[in-house]
Amino acid sequence: MSPPGNPRVMAVIPAYNPGPGLTPVLQAAGRELGQDAVIVVDDGAQDGAGERARAAGVRVITHPVNRGKGAALRTGFAAALAAGAEWVFTLDADGQHDPAEMPAFLAAAKSGGADLWIGDRMRNTADMPWLRRLANQSTSSIISALAGQPIADSQSGYRLIGAPVLRALDLRFDRFEAESEILIKASRAGFRIGAVSIRTIYGEERSTIHPIRDTVRFISLVLKLWLHS
Repeated sequence: MSPPGNPRVMAVIPAYNPGPGLTPVLQAAGRELGQDAVIVVDDGAQDGAGERARAAGVRVITHPVNRGKGAALRTGFAAALAAGAEWVFTLDADGQHDPAEMPAFLAAAKSGGADLWIGDRMRNTADMPWLRRLANQSTSSIISALAGQPIADSQSGYRLIGAPVLRALDLRFDRFEAESEILIKASRAGFRIGAVSIRTIYGEERSTIHPIRDTVRFISLVLKLWLHS
């Protein structure tokens, strides 16, 4: 499956209090895909994210209350598929993912080597905190075992996903564990997962991942999917 022209490539960007980095992300994504191809899901943000997204000229879908990244992704995926998207980018709203790297994903997709492409930060980890590097390596090993194929950077939210993958998956998890759920279920459904090398970018943004609560959720996901493997 080769990627079509940009009008059918869309981006879904969940936004929960992303801070001032949102506007530059939307401007850059708009330059790559066109503003009408960018969907922001305002997931109950309280920092004016929805207003800034509307000012940037992109489409905004609002969750009145925070429902979690997984729920925001499902909302965005449904909207992108309804708009005729054949490939859907996901990226974070806080500036950790550079939309200027989108052409590298599209070039990889054009090769036909995979149905889902992950932005891989693990090929150059010099700027990655050692604890995060260790956590990424550990979780990627677990997800790879559950998926049945190697996944270099399972915690990267910068992805390009083919529409057939999104249509095939029954996604259930509402929080950050949903990103692992996508990889495992896509692999078990027979889809190929590839990787595109991306930069590691860390600024002053604050992570909304809760180290204890979201670790428990990840373990719960692993147990549920392992028991149903």
